[in-house]
Amino acid sequence: MSHAAINFDAPDLAVRIENSSQSDLDNLPFGVILLDREGVVRFYSATEARLSGYGNAPLGHNLFDISSCANREVLRERVMHAIEEGSADLEFAWFGDPTDPRREMRIRVQSARSGGVWLCIERD
Repeated sequence: MSHAAINFDAPDLAVRIENSSQSDLDNLPFGVILLDREGVVRFYSATEARLSGYGNAPLGHNLFDISSCANREVLRERVMHAIEEGSADLEFAWFGDPTDPRREMRIRVQSARSGGVWLCIERD
């Protein structure tokens, strides 16, 4: 599946992601992160590494423990609640990332086949 077929607003975004290659995911115009049920990063796209300013892929680390986001506990609560519900599909606006605390983002959270969630992050 080409990255052109992966639209941020697609209702089945997680399915499209799971049917794509790592190369396709690394070249999307938005960031993609896979978290397991405990919040540990299992996939971190090259686009997310570049756009977030984080640089390195934090594989094997709990995203919420390493995040420099000012409201990371609120983010943790939203995402972990979605995981606990079992079938996550939510979207919300978020402000601030490591490169720009005023940057507006849209975050989509959808369930992954593995039991965790996919976080897709679109920046203004």
